[in-house]
Amino acid sequence: MAATEIDEIFARTLKGEYNDDEPWEAVRRLREQGTREVFDVAAKWCDSDDPLVRARGMDVLAQLGKTAEQRTNSFPEESYSVVTRTLQHEQHPLALTSAISALGHLDDARAVPLVARYRSHPSDEVRFSVACALGSFPNDALSVETLLALMQDSDEDVRDWATFGLGVLGDIDSAEIRDALAQRLGDSNEDVREEAMVGLSKRRDRRVLALLYVHWSSPP
Repeated sequence: MAATEIDEIFARTLKGEYNDDEPWEAVRRLREQGTREVFDVAAKWCDSDDPLVRARGMDVLAQLGKTAEQRTNSFPEESYSVVTRTLQHEQHPLALTSAISALGHLDDARAVPLVARYRSHPSDEVRFSVACALGSFPNDALSVETLLALMQDSDEDVRDWATFGLGVLGDIDSAEIRDALAQRLGDSNEDVREEAMVGLSKRRDRRVLALLYVHWSSPP
C-alpha cells in the first residue's frame, strides 16, 4: 500500500464521532495491513498534541497485523513500548481508554500493574477499559484483586466485564471469588447476574442452583 493511501486511511480514522462505524472501519483496514509503514505512522500519532490522534494511533497499534490466521501483533515489543510510554504522561480520558485497551490486546503481562492503577479513575469509560483489559490476564494475582474491586463498581458495564473477566475467563477459585460472584447474583443488571451464574457454576458452587432453576423455568 502506497504512503499516500496509508495517510488517507489514517485521516478517515478521525472522521465523525469516535465510536462511529466509518472511523473504526478505517482502523480495521490499517490493522489488517500490519506493515512497518503503518506502525511508523501510528507510533508518530501517539506523540500528537491532539488526544483523538493519540487515541487512534494506539487503537491501530493495539491489534496491528492481527487476523484470524495471525493471532499475534506484527510488532509486539515495539507497540508495547510506544503505548506504555504514551500512558506514562496521558491525562485525557479518551486516549487513556485507548492506551489501556491496547495493553489488553497486546497480551503482555507486564501491563497488569500499569492498567490496575486506573481502577478508581473518575471516568466510567476508563474503568470499563481496565475491566476489559484485565480480562486478558484473569489469573494474575493483581488482576484478580482489581477485578474483585471493579465487581463492586457503580457502573453496571464495569461490573459486567469485571464479573465476566474474573468469573468466566478466569480459572482461579477461592472463597473470596465465590463470595464476590454470589453477591452479584442479586445485581440490578441482568447481564451481571448471568455472568455471576456462569462463574459460580464453573466453580461448582451450590449457591447458584436456586437461581438457575428460576432462570430456566421462567417463561421467555
